[in-house]
Amino acid sequence: MLFKSTVTALIALTALTGGAAPSSATSAPEAVLGEPHAAAHAHNDYEHDRPLLDALEHGFTSVEADVWLVDGELRVAHDLVDTRAGVTLESLYLDPLDELVRQQGDIIYPGWDGSLQLLIDIKSDGESTYAAIEKELAEHPQLMTRFAKGKVTEGPVTAVISGNRPLIAMQAAEKRFGFYDGRSADLASGMPAELMPLVSDNWTKLFTWQGVGTMPETERAKLHAYVEAAHAKGYRVRFWATPDQAGPARDAVWTELHNAGVDHINTDELAALDVFLGARSQ
Repeated sequence: MLFKSTVTALIALTALTGGAAPSSATSAPEAVLGEPHAAAHAHNDYEHDRPLLDALEHGFTSVEADVWLVDGELRVAHDLVDTRAGVTLESLYLDPLDELVRQQGDIIYPGWDGSLQLLIDIKSDGESTYAAIEKELAEHPQLMTRFAKGKVTEGPVTAVISGNRPLIAMQAAEKRFGFYDGRSADLASGMPAELMPLVSDNWTKLFTWQGVGTMPETERAKLHAYVEAAHAKGYRVRFWATPDQAGPARDAVWTELHNAGVDHINTDELAALDVFLGARSQ
């Protein structure tokens, strides 16, 4: 079943025109909301034909955006040379999500009570870019999960800061909208989940198996122990650099990740993961 909701921020056309939006909201693309998949993470989401909208159509509950602070704008692109004025975290993600949540009644997907993860990968200087991110997130107070007075208040969207993460500044903040994306070494750090709700790492640095043949029992045991250790401390788990080419190897890795309870399966192939997770929810 698909739910439909119009997102008035002009995502696809914004990406194509360098930030210039059409004159009226009536020409906005329609957001078709798929059945949500708790484990679906859209890697480099902004590189899809319709940033955010494609992910929502396939039921993704986590999307990733690389940001550069350029001339006071949080521009979204993988490389600095590809940044363009107006193609920003605000125009591609925050504004459309704000509008969607207003229309849906403080939720992203009908009947889903989770918080969509917006993974913001800082590519420029960590301190200054993070400060700009906090300022921008504060302009969407009804949308964002926040930390204040020692507690977390969940909103429809949760911003997790990856890439050049200014840990000291984030630890010192009494109030913040950003949460820290840890690494495998941080599993034993003792950082509270209120600061570090997510632990991500490169699959190839931790595991040799790439989906060909049966996963070695030692590596399967290591994966399950890793996930269990993270969950015991309130952390969610994500891996990047897993096989993402269509075929048996990718399906085998996704199956092992799913069976181990990995919280976010990383992919550029949205339709394929939608089908994979949909088949396992029946």
